[in-house]
Amino acid sequence: MRHLRAEIIAVGTELLLGQILNTNARWISRKLADLGIDVYYHHTVGDNLKRLKHVMNLAKERSNLIVVTGGLGPTDDDLTKEAASAVIPSELYEHEPSLRHIRDFFKNNHIPMTENNRKQALVFKDAVVFPNQEGMAPGMFVESEQAAWIFLPGVPGEMKHLMTDHVIPFLQKHYHVKDYIVSRILRFIGIGEATLENELTDLIKNQTNPTIAPLANEGEVTLRLTAKAHSKKECDTLISRVEKKVMERVGAYLYGTDDDTIEETVFQLLKSQGLTIASAESLTGGRFIESLVSLPGASSVVAGSVVSYGTEIKKEVLLVSDKIIDEFGTVSAECAGEMAKQIQQIMKTDIGISFTGNAGPNPSEGKPVGTVFIGIKIGDQPVQVKELHLFGSRSQIRARTVKKGYEMLFKKLKK
Repeated sequence: MRHLRAEIIAVGTELLLGQILNTNARWISRKLADLGIDVYYHHTVGDNLKRLKHVMNLAKERSNLIVVTGGLGPTDDDLTKEAASAVIPSELYEHEPSLRHIRDFFKNNHIPMTENNRKQALVFKDAVVFPNQEGMAPGMFVESEQAAWIFLPGVPGEMKHLMTDHVIPFLQKHYHVKDYIVSRILRFIGIGEATLENELTDLIKNQTNPTIAPLANEGEVTLRLTAKAHSKKECDTLISRVEKKVMERVGAYLYGTDDDTIEETVFQLLKSQGLTIASAESLTGGRFIESLVSLPGASSVVAGSVVSYGTEIKKEVLLVSDKIIDEFGTVSAECAGEMAKQIQQIMKTDIGISFTGNAGPNPSEGKPVGTVFIGIKIGDQPVQVKELHLFGSRSQIRARTVKKGYEMLFKKLKK
């Protein structure tokens, strides 16, 4: 069996304008990976005949399996088959079963069929036609020179139906696909991308199978381990060997895998230890508690929150003393510490967490934009306050502050 090098072409100007998210390419990539087929390129192109031809010519030179989605409809700007006919040396003809299906659709829905809908029944000579039970335009598979082409509608429901019911079984049967591609995402917090990569330099440098790919996200780092083998079990074994080496070096920073989030991890730690929490939030405006409350079962750990954005609320509701505010200001370690202590007492919880600072756009109380203080009070332990100097837009600073709060809680609860 020849090695399949796949490429996905998504057609539609609406994708380039950002009006529609290109979820098709991601979904198809995952399905091909499950078959052990490597996807080397993603290409998005608008409804333009010249550019479509260029992209298709480029694809056939570098890939031997090309999946095209979109542009199979009845309108003048549906140009996929017209462009493909200039690249694939095969004639288009009107496929009678597909045309009959289209006619039946209009008849059954009591809608007059316009002549341009016949265009959707055009397929390449010698193509394998996949009937579309979710829509009108059929899918098709056609081999040309050194490349195999798969054409699918752009409507996600129709595309998924054709891939699941027709394309995948066809590839398994005719290409004897036996390999698997499996990925595992390791999620770390409290360590930067550069530091993590430095700790794993030799593993990354000498990677073969599995491959190791670090990626920085907002306030955390992920490591993607991807293995290719003849069975999922073999892939899992290969990944586990590398994962063990990774954990020996940076395991202290691991908070989860795959689709885990730091919010879910902290919630589970609170729940398993029987701890309750409340927050006093100034610059975060309730973002921390909202992200926690959004999780199912949050009522078992969350008591409540006070959004103390104004100074008077800090004084009158959280009972932060005039002395602290007059002497140190609201953007201070002292204020954050007092907020954490008071919210713990007011809500009668095991943990109180506080957020105060300056997210911008201008300096406040002599403190530059990005100055943040997070206080945490756990049980009878002394309150701890962390001072941060964050960067970014106002929204980014607020989001990063919340993520830092979760990072601090994770470290404390994990101990």
